[in-house]
Amino acid sequence: MPEGLGDLCCGIPWQSKGYTAGHRTMAARTLEALWQAADRAGCPWSATPPRAPTAWSNSPTPWGEPDRARFASLRFVDSVVFIAEHLLPAPTPRRLGSLALHPTCSTVHLGIDDALRIVAAAVGDEVTAPDSWGCCAFAGDRGLLHPEITAAATAAQAAEITERTYDAYASCNRTCETGMTRATGRPYRHLLELLDEATA
Repeated sequence: MPEGLGDLCCGIPWQSKGYTAGHRTMAARTLEALWQAADRAGCPWSATPPRAPTAWSNSPTPWGEPDRARFASLRFVDSVVFIAEHLLPAPTPRRLGSLALHPTCSTVHLGIDDALRIVAAAVGDEVTAPDSWGCCAFAGDRGLLHPEITAAATAAQAAEITERTYDAYASCNRTCETGMTRATGRPYRHLLELLDEATA
């Protein structure tokens, strides 16, 4: 684990609001912490496969060429993908009968919906991702400041979800979970929390 993890972030909140100096500072701080953690773990840099696009790689980086090269040598794996690829199948003695699943913009962008559904299938016998699911429009902190946007964006999905009761409700992003909980009045939690309980 990188040291000082609680004080680090990807820098996108800074960049999206136009705080370029804050973005540059946070990105540099986080890159250094990630590099040191990977170095302590003995990561084989020359054997690292090409990394998938990330939020950082899709936007102008605040670094010079040496730091861009260091960043390019790191490989980032979403926790849901890691679980699906390396820890499943695993016994789940406390499986749920039914699970409502909310994919996210990020799972679509990263191409990891299949992994999300694999993990969900390990948690519940019946997994439902509503046909009407879409972006919850929480957009970082936008849903905190303008909840009416999220309410409008989730209305169709909320109506579909609340037609019946599920044993649990899951997503894989804290703000999406907040948005969907508000929209449906049902407690959305991170899918990996539910997996942890199912395998305990």
